[in-house]
Formats: sequence, C-alpha cells, structure tokens
Amino acid sequence: MPISDKFSTTLFSTPRTSEPVLPERKTLQTPSPERLTLELDFARISHQSNTTSQSHPHVLFSPIHYEPGYAYPLLVWLHGSGSDERQVMRVMPGISMRNYVAVAPRGLTISRKPHPPTTNFDVYSILQTHTKENYDWLDTEEKLAEVEQRVFDCIAIAKERCNIASNRIFLAGFGNGGTMALRLALLYPENFAGAASLDGIFPKDNYILHRWESARLLSVFLAVGQSGTEISAESVCQVLELLHTAGIAIKFREYSNSLTPTMLQDLNRWMMDIVCA
Repeated sequence: MPISDKFSTTLFSTPRTSEPVLPERKTLQTPSPERLTLELDFARISHQSNTTSQSHPHVLFSPIHYEPGYAYPLLVWLHGSGSDERQVMRVMPGISMRNYVAVAPRGLTISRKPHPPTTNFDVYSILQTHTKENYDWLDTEEKLAEVEQRVFDCIAIAKERCNIASNRIFLAGFGNGGTMALRLALLYPENFAGAASLDGIFPKDNYILHRWESARLLSVFLAVGQSGTEISAESVCQVLELLHTAGIAIKFREYSNSLTPTMLQDLNRWMMDIVCA
C-alpha cells in the first residue's frame, strides 16, 4: 500500500527547520467554530500554571467539543530528539482531534556541542560556536527519576484540568521518546493501558522485564519506518520474540517513513480498540 511521506493537516503546517518551533497557522478568512476553539484551547491550556508539587514545561491538548461529563482517554506524548513538547500539536491532528485529552512534557535539557571556531570572523561563524539547548530523554539511573517525575506530574495536571479515565492512560512517543515510553510503561505497567513506540529503539536493560507478570496486562504498539537507520530487522525480531515470550500483547507495523498519516491513524485505531474493549 503506498504511503505518503508527507504529513500535513488543514490546521497547521510545519516549517522545515532544525530548531523546534511552533507550527505556523494558515491564514483563514472565515475560521470555523471548531478551528477557532482549537486555537483558543492551545493558547489557553498550554500556558496555565498548575497546582502540583512541581511545574514543568508542557502542552495540554483539549479535544474539540470537550464534554466535562465524559471520562476521556489520556495520551501522554514524549517528543523525539531535537524537538520539544510542542510536537504534540503537530501529531494530534493526525491521531484524533476528538477522542483524547493529550499532555506532553518537555524532555531534559542537554547541550549541543558547538562547532569548532574558524579563522573566518564573520557573524555566521561566531554564531555557530555558541552552544544551543536541546531536549531529550536521558535514561541514565540518575536522570530516570526526573523523567518519571515530569511524566507523572503531567498526568496529574491533566487530571486536574480535565475528566480523565484513569484506566485508559496511554504512553507514546517518537524516537527516543518512544524508547522512554516503553521503559516507563514496563516499569509501571499498572499505571498505563498501553505503550506505543514510533521509531524508538527497545530499551536494552537486563531488568526491563523484571515486572513481566504485571506487564502482561499491558498492550504494546511498535511502529517502524523503513527510513529509520538505527532499527534493524534483526533487532525488531528479537524484540517481538522477547515480548511474545513474556506474554505481552503486541501490535507491530512497518511503514515507508516516520510519522506518516497512516502510522498516526493506526495508533489511533489501536488505542480506540483498547478503549472500546
């Protein structure tokens, strides 16, 4: 089945740049009520303060026609390397604008290595020598506790602001965010209905399945784009065999590229199958 390599929506367009930026909205002369509500919700919810013990940068997505009396599934989205929490604003139109509340914490701050200085003292070369903040999910032992705090704080924030079904919380991410989503879900399987990794490498720690009996109640969605250079067919087979042996329900899909519309639509169908089961 041919799959489009381009991801676009009627609401947002993503500029081609290496820096994580907010997607540009298309100019609409007569915006519909649904689009206007979406824009207002993004602007209002993503900048409110919260009453939890710690406050971390995050984006909270409110679905179109939000109904306070309905307990929504919650999607916790972990962005990929080089992006930030605003990535959720680009993926939710491809997943669903109505089915979920979504929350996205920002990853840990790391520094990119500066380019070595050159003998050409022009403005461009000077700017290239400056360090630049980047965000990622560091899974070292000393950093894992901070990542856990951010994720569970954001879940608490979503529950404070919206009506959330506590037994329908999904953890998903792209790239390193997908790897961290699997790690946290397998460490705390009782907190999540499912975990999804889109082009994320499976965690390689020996103790990652030490709670395999509880993890058997967890559903896992693995999506791999053929353009992903770090995920080999051999490693995918090993992961599938490992999870199958542990008795964990797995759905595996392969795509022509990363974050295609079909990939995001399949993620939506996988979550809704669990919600409606």
